[in-house]
Amino acid sequence: MNEFEKMRAGNDFDRDHPDIVSIRRQAEELLIAFNTSTSDLHRPLLERLFDHFGTNSVVRPPFQCEFGKTIFIGDHCFLNSGIIMLDNTDIHIGNHVMIGPGTHFYTPTHSLDYKQRRDGQTYSSPIRVEDDVWIGGHVCIYQDITIGARSVVAAGSVVTRDVPPDTLVGGTPAKVIHQLGEESIPEETECSPLLPSCFRKKF
Repeated sequence: MNEFEKMRAGNDFDRDHPDIVSIRRQAEELLIAFNTSTSDLHRPLLERLFDHFGTNSVVRPPFQCEFGKTIFIGDHCFLNSGIIMLDNTDIHIGNHVMIGPGTHFYTPTHSLDYKQRRDGQTYSSPIRVEDDVWIGGHVCIYQDITIGARSVVAAGSVVTRDVPPDTLVGGTPAKVIHQLGEESIPEETECSPLLPSCFRKKF
């Protein structure tokens, strides 16, 4: 198993190994080109950056990641500007996913032992966003998270645990607010500023 495979599997790895440095440098060059180019050049650059970039998907600049080759983006997705993906291991975005501006994805973590942190030890777990999810702006999604199909994550949320399918979640940390498809939202949550406007009580 080479160093990139170790990293992608979530194991500790050598950040300064030539294989890792090469992939990181290629991503940096592609991102500089993407973030400073016109829209007609975006797709070919992102097809080279990502492991997979689906049909009719759009990423708005600026966008930032470290490796790119661990990112899978499905078909008909829209990723708004200012998204950051710390992609030491796989970030899988399904089909028909909408992600708001300034959202962050964090796959790596470090030891609580400062001596190990000095040595640069890093461990990673994947993030998976299933089909038809809507993630609001400035959401933080931690490692080892699955956001279930058709769910909505309210703007400003911090997602620290899995999100069940067909649910609206919000807050810090994010909690289930409502089961989507039900007729009404509980009165005490209707005026939360974290909720999309279509779910707020009308006065």
